[in-house]
Amino acid sequence: MSAIQVMIVDDSAVMRQVLGDIIQRTPGMQVMHAVSDPVAAMEKMKSGWPDVIVLDIEMPRMDGLTFLKKLMSERPTPVVICSSHAARSADLTLQALGAGAVAFVTKPQHGLKAFLVDSAADMMRTIQHAAKARPQTAPRPHPVLKGPSMTAMADAADVAQRSNEITSNPARHSGRVIAIGASTGGTQALEAVLRCLSKETPGIVVVQHMPEKFTSLFAQRLNDICEIDVREARNNDIVLPGQALISPGGQHMRLSRANAGYKVEVVDGPAVNRHKPSVDVLFRSVAQVAGAKAMGIIMTGMGTDGARGLLEMRHNGARTVAQDEQSCIVFGMPREAIDLGAAETIASLSSIPGEIRRFVSSIN
Repeated sequence: MSAIQVMIVDDSAVMRQVLGDIIQRTPGMQVMHAVSDPVAAMEKMKSGWPDVIVLDIEMPRMDGLTFLKKLMSERPTPVVICSSHAARSADLTLQALGAGAVAFVTKPQHGLKAFLVDSAADMMRTIQHAAKARPQTAPRPHPVLKGPSMTAMADAADVAQRSNEITSNPARHSGRVIAIGASTGGTQALEAVLRCLSKETPGIVVVQHMPEKFTSLFAQRLNDICEIDVREARNNDIVLPGQALISPGGQHMRLSRANAGYKVEVVDGPAVNRHKPSVDVLFRSVAQVAGAKAMGIIMTGMGTDGARGLLEMRHNGARTVAQDEQSCIVFGMPREAIDLGAAETIASLSSIPGEIRRFVSSIN
């Protein structure tokens, strides 16, 4: 098997040198080029194409996002974004994921060399998985105009009204809940699914592997383009129809009972399957609390997180779905779930909204 050819595009000389050295020492990998900006990258790529590009966002002459969009429109290539935790960089990183980047790594604004050395194994694993990915450019949707009344106060009033409704009329909601887990490629996949759902959809709880500061921005972006309401979860939030709660980065989320319905508990704790939030933590709580009234969906992502939790959900009577290989950017998590027998149904990304509607209809 030939070595994975990696191109580093970053204006930091430290990044290029240290990451390049780590890649060169990793069996099965090789640095093809290390350049300071996308203009130099495009020149180098005339003579040979990399398997994976590690790309900074903010650079001179051409920014990484512009380069990524050009790349994806001409020749989709696995791209791993490297950006800082700064708010502006986080926003641009989410735009990059929406434009087709398959993964991202957050780097500190200071102590970059030490960070790269300490996180070398994770970085190499990310590049290895990216090399197997099938990058896709997601069509940009027309935003859902929710109107100027959708302020924080209006949102709070709506939540309170629906919370009272679920308590006073539990028969209508029948304790239904949908749990979704995703990782690499999940930002595009979640957007594709949630955009298709109506306000009548049962409450949704989501774990997307993502660091803190990113999940809030991600939820805001989804909220702008979806009919349902989407936001980052807070501890003790009630799970309501027509709403998706996304676990905050750096914390786990569990489902628990609340009167006639459910609420979420946002808690700290050790990483599970090397992740926090962990899909397994969410799925196992849903299996215990909601049983046969739940639906579990595992989508694109590297690793094994969520597979065993989905199996517990199926054993407790829940409907379970795994995204199929063809529509996954990375087939790791769904493959593990399928191999364990956790998935009752294997569905393409475009079919998952229909599976959700069938789940709802089967209970009515």
